[in-house]
Amino acid sequence: MLVDLATLWLALTFGAPSAVAPLVVDSVPKDSGRVVTQDSTVPLVRRTLTRVAFGAEWRGRESTREPADTTTDTTGVTQRRHAVEYSDWYYKRLTIHKVASYTTIPLFVTEYVLGDKLYNGTASSSTRSTHQAVAAGIGVLFGVNTVTGVWNLWESRHESQGRARRTTHALLMLAADAGFVATAALAPEGEGDGFEEDSNNRSTHRTVAVTSMGVSLASYLMMYLWK
Repeated sequence: MLVDLATLWLALTFGAPSAVAPLVVDSVPKDSGRVVTQDSTVPLVRRTLTRVAFGAEWRGRESTREPADTTTDTTGVTQRRHAVEYSDWYYKRLTIHKVASYTTIPLFVTEYVLGDKLYNGTASSSTRSTHQAVAAGIGVLFGVNTVTGVWNLWESRHESQGRARRTTHALLMLAADAGFVATAALAPEGEGDGFEEDSNNRSTHRTVAVTSMGVSLASYLMMYLWK
């Protein structure tokens, strides 16, 4: 009787599982002298029953769920993701990058309309000048986006979350940069009707320009949809 009372007192003192909750006992070797139990009402708590000479003593050991910022690699090793601090200029460059991106889209539409008139031979000399001015504006904005984007990509190189999305976006935009450089190189030179007369040149110029715009827009859209 005294042993039973002592056992009960030890169980209450060292945190035995609730009496109303069923206990699930894991199978362990009989000669281990240890029984592992789990309180079904608190699934994250694992308690170990250690047998001692004068009775039974409950020792509670909590096994909590892994934090959300931990990852498990292919070898099964759990690694905690380190916090990455960004400078104030990172967020300033990010704002400039977004504003330049928003501004580029209406310029794309304007440039396409002007280029279509030149392609069909229905453009005036003012249309040609406007087309060149808008193309120069797109070039400036892409230069700004390239500098701010690559700079922020380098600063966020230690951030694992979203790395695939950022890298894919950067590669697409660099490809678009190369496409716009090629578009400018393929543009007809001089005044007059040379653009309308050279069908091969204008077709290549238009194809490269439209493709570069499409790659840019796809990259913009990816950044908003891929979260």
